[in-house]
Amino acid sequence: MQPFRSEIRNSPSAQTIKVFLSDETLDKPIKKHLEGFDDAIDFIEIRESVERNRADEHLTVFVKEDANIGALQAAIEEELHAYFKME
Repeated sequence: MQPFRSEIRNSPSAQTIKVFLSDETLDKPIKKHLEGFDDAIDFIEIRESVERNRADEHLTVFVKEDANIGALQAAIEEELHAYFKME
């Protein structure tokens, strides 16, 4: 089982990246870790998931308007791969 997965969500109000962690006890440490991308991220929230077959919680990363969401998702995934390798 993968330690995480991410998906881009676009809505009229904001572009977001949802990050689902297999271990929800890591939500807060990962949130703090990802806040280092402050040049492309407005803010990050821990939210309850309402979708079926998903984790109970996920991180929602709100992307700044001028940021490249695809490049940010790739950078977040690269950072998380490195994070989980160190663990």
